[in-house]
Amino acid sequence: MTQIQELERRIVAALDRIGQGVVALDAAQTAEPAAATAHDPEDMAKLQDALENERQANAKLEERVRAIHEKQQGEVHALRAELESKRAAAEQIDRDLQRLRKANDLLRDSNDALRRALEDGMADTDLIDTAMLAELEGLRATRAAETAENRAILAALEPLLIDAANNLNGDNDANVAPKGGV
Repeated sequence: MTQIQELERRIVAALDRIGQGVVALDAAQTAEPAAATAHDPEDMAKLQDALENERQANAKLEERVRAIHEKQQGEVHALRAELESKRAAAEQIDRDLQRLRKANDLLRDSNDALRRALEDGMADTDLIDTAMLAELEGLRATRAAETAENRAILAALEPLLIDAANNLNGDNDANVAPKGGV
């Protein structure tokens, strides 16, 4: 942002110098109309060159400001995409954790029912099947939650690993994943 402000300051300063030159020319022409027509062609050529140089410098500065602005917009877009990706990963983790909680509640209820049936001396195969299914669902939910959590961790580590690989290779500008990917 400071680069943009510096470029804007330089553009304004250049425009001020041009404006002062125009005012000086106007003042000279109104004060001495005969002298205005008698300007030295060499001085006029120098002034025209200076004006053209200022215009070129102004155009270059405006292009730099535009390029910096576009770069910043690209960075903002990339950050928003990364944020959305992380938000989606967090939502997936939350869904998997909710599933895990439900499976654990089902498992707890099933085990309580099975324990009561055993205390009463009744071994109910349906209760045993329900307990086994609840345990299986709990294991699946745990696995899904762990997988989502691992993906989130890998997504957070990937930029760090790429940066480290680039630093090792001496290539700080490239964003190339290390061999084998991450």
